[in-house]
Amino acid sequence: MSQAKIGSKVIINFVGRLEDGTIFDSTMGNIDCDEDTCTDSDHGLEVGPVELTIGENEFFSKIEESLIGLNVGESVTVAIPAEEAFGTYDDGNVFTISLDQIPEDFTPIVGQDLEMTAEDSDESEIVTVLAVTDTEVTFDANHPFSGQDLIYDIDLVEILS
Repeated sequence: MSQAKIGSKVIINFVGRLEDGTIFDSTMGNIDCDEDTCTDSDHGLEVGPVELTIGENEFFSKIEESLIGLNVGESVTVAIPAEEAFGTYDDGNVFTISLDQIPEDFTPIVGQDLEMTAEDSDESEIVTVLAVTDTEVTFDANHPFSGQDLIYDIDLVEILS
Protein backbone atom coordinates (compact mmCIF):
# COMPACT_ATOMS: atom_id res chain seq x y z
CA MET A 1 0.00 0.00 0.00
CA SER A 2 1.46 3.38 -0.93
CA GLN A 3 1.83 6.16 1.56
CA ALA A 4 1.37 9.86 0.94
CA LYS A 5 4.64 11.74 0.45
CA ILE A 6 5.87 15.13 -0.71
CA GLY A 7 4.64 15.60 -4.26
CA SER A 8 1.71 13.20 -3.86
CA LYS A 9 -1.58 14.44 -5.24
CA VAL A 10 -4.18 13.43 -2.65
CA ILE A 11 -7.84 13.80 -1.87
CA ILE A 12 -8.82 14.65 1.71
CA ASN A 13 -11.89 15.38 3.77
CA PHE A 14 -11.60 17.60 6.80
CA VAL A 15 -13.39 19.40 9.59
CA GLY A 16 -11.84 22.65 10.81
CA ARG A 17 -12.68 23.74 14.37
CA LEU A 18 -11.76 26.52 16.72
CA GLU A 19 -10.55 25.54 20.19
CA ASP A 20 -14.06 26.03 21.61
CA GLY A 21 -15.38 23.40 19.18
CA THR A 22 -16.95 25.85 16.72
CA ILE A 23 -16.80 24.38 13.22
CA PHE A 24 -15.69 27.03 10.73
CA ASP A 25 -14.95 24.86 7.68
CA SER A 26 -15.71 21.32 6.57
CA THR A 27 -15.87 19.13 3.50
CA MET A 28 -18.06 16.62 5.33
CA GLY A 29 -21.73 16.83 4.49
CA ASN A 30 -22.81 14.83 7.51
CA ILE A 31 -21.18 16.77 10.35
CA ASP A 32 -23.18 17.44 13.48
CA CYS A 33 -23.47 21.20 13.34
CA ASP A 34 -25.91 23.58 14.96
CA GLU A 35 -26.06 27.34 15.54
CA ASP A 36 -23.83 27.03 18.61
CA THR A 37 -21.07 25.05 16.87
CA CYS A 38 -21.00 26.53 13.35
CA THR A 39 -19.86 29.95 12.21
CA ASP A 40 -22.09 29.92 9.14
CA SER A 41 -25.71 30.43 10.23
CA ASP A 42 -26.96 28.77 7.04
CA HIS A 43 -24.53 25.86 7.57
CA GLY A 44 -23.46 26.43 3.97
CA LEU A 45 -20.08 24.81 4.49
CA GLU A 46 -18.27 23.54 1.39
CA VAL A 47 -19.14 19.87 0.92
CA GLY A 48 -17.00 17.36 -0.89
CA PRO A 49 -13.41 16.24 -0.69
CA VAL A 50 -10.51 18.54 -1.56
CA GLU A 51 -7.63 17.68 -3.86
CA LEU A 52 -4.14 18.99 -3.11
CA THR A 53 -0.51 18.23 -3.85
CA ILE A 54 1.59 17.78 -0.70
CA GLY A 55 4.37 20.33 -0.58
CA GLU A 56 2.76 22.81 -2.99
CA ASN A 57 1.49 25.04 -0.14
CA GLU A 58 -2.11 24.73 -1.29
CA PHE A 59 -3.27 24.45 2.33
CA PHE A 60 -1.71 25.22 5.71
CA SER A 61 1.78 23.70 5.71
CA LYS A 62 1.13 21.81 8.96
CA ILE A 63 -1.79 20.05 7.30
CA GLU A 64 0.24 19.09 4.24
CA GLU A 65 3.09 17.87 6.46
CA SER A 66 0.68 15.79 8.58
CA LEU A 67 -0.39 13.83 5.50
CA ILE A 68 3.13 12.53 4.83
CA GLY A 69 3.28 8.83 5.69
CA LEU A 70 -0.48 8.30 5.86
CA ASN A 71 -2.22 5.49 4.01
CA VAL A 72 -5.63 5.81 2.36
CA GLY A 73 -8.32 5.57 5.02
CA GLU A 74 -6.13 6.91 7.83
CA SER A 75 -6.93 10.06 9.78
CA VAL A 76 -4.95 12.66 11.65
CA THR A 77 -5.76 15.62 13.89
CA VAL A 78 -3.62 18.72 13.45
CA ALA A 79 -3.41 21.74 15.74
CA ILE A 80 -2.33 24.94 14.03
CA PRO A 81 -1.28 27.83 16.28
CA ALA A 82 -2.71 31.25 15.40
CA GLU A 83 0.69 32.49 14.24
CA GLU A 84 0.79 29.78 11.55
CA ALA A 85 -2.87 30.14 10.60
CA PHE A 86 -4.36 33.62 10.24
CA GLY A 87 -1.84 35.42 12.45
CA THR A 88 -2.09 37.09 15.80
CA TYR A 89 -4.73 39.73 16.43
CA ASP A 90 -3.30 43.17 15.65
CA ASP A 91 -4.92 46.16 17.37
CA GLY A 92 -3.27 48.29 14.67
CA ASN A 93 -5.77 46.83 12.19
CA VAL A 94 -8.67 48.47 14.04
CA PHE A 95 -9.45 51.98 12.80
CA THR A 96 -12.15 54.61 13.04
CA ILE A 97 -13.41 57.00 10.40
CA SER A 98 -15.97 59.77 10.61
CA LEU A 99 -19.43 59.20 9.19
CA ASP A 100 -18.96 62.09 6.75
CA GLN A 101 -16.37 59.92 4.95
CA ILE A 102 -18.99 57.24 4.28
CA PRO A 103 -21.41 57.48 1.34
CA GLU A 104 -24.76 58.93 2.42
CA ASP A 105 -26.68 55.99 0.94
CA PHE A 106 -24.79 53.46 3.10
CA THR A 107 -25.79 52.56 6.65
CA PRO A 108 -23.11 50.53 8.45
CA ILE A 109 -24.33 47.76 10.75
CA VAL A 110 -22.25 46.25 13.57
CA GLY A 111 -20.96 42.83 12.47
CA GLN A 112 -21.28 43.62 8.77
CA ASP A 113 -18.36 42.62 6.52
CA LEU A 114 -17.37 45.10 3.83
CA GLU A 115 -14.79 45.28 1.09
CA MET A 116 -12.77 48.50 1.36
CA THR A 117 -10.30 49.96 -1.10
CA ALA A 118 -7.81 52.62 -0.07
CA GLU A 119 -7.93 55.83 -2.11
CA ASP A 120 -4.25 55.53 -3.05
CA SER A 121 -4.33 51.82 -3.96
CA ASP A 122 -6.14 49.26 -6.07
CA GLU A 123 -5.86 46.69 -3.29
CA SER A 124 -8.94 45.93 -1.25
CA GLU A 125 -9.47 44.20 2.05
CA ILE A 126 -12.40 42.82 3.97
CA VAL A 127 -13.22 44.72 7.15
CA THR A 128 -15.85 44.15 9.83
CA VAL A 129 -17.90 46.95 11.36
CA LEU A 130 -17.15 46.90 15.11
CA ALA A 131 -19.04 49.99 16.30
CA VAL A 132 -21.21 52.78 14.98
CA THR A 133 -21.86 56.08 16.77
CA ASP A 134 -23.59 59.28 15.70
CA THR A 135 -20.28 60.59 14.34
CA GLU A 136 -17.99 57.67 13.44
CA VAL A 137 -17.60 54.02 12.47
CA THR A 138 -14.96 51.64 13.81
CA PHE A 139 -13.69 48.87 11.55
CA ASP A 140 -11.56 45.76 12.13
CA ALA A 141 -9.31 44.64 9.26
CA ASN A 142 -8.04 41.53 11.09
CA HIS A 143 -9.06 38.16 9.66
CA PRO A 144 -12.07 36.88 11.65
CA PHE A 145 -9.96 33.95 12.93
CA SER A 146 -6.78 35.92 13.67
CA GLY A 147 -5.50 35.21 17.15
CA GLN A 148 -7.23 31.83 17.24
CA ASP A 149 -5.65 28.40 17.17
CA LEU A 150 -7.24 25.99 14.68
CA ILE A 151 -7.80 22.24 14.88
CA TYR A 152 -8.31 20.12 11.78
CA ASP A 153 -9.50 16.51 11.68
CA ILE A 154 -8.33 15.14 8.33
CA ASP A 155 -9.14 11.89 6.50
CA LEU A 156 -6.93 10.75 3.63
CA VAL A 157 -9.48 9.61 1.04
CA GLU A 158 -7.27 8.80 -1.95
CA ILE A 159 -3.71 9.08 -3.26
CA LEU A 160 -3.94 9.99 -6.95
CA SER A 161 -0.22 10.07 -7.79
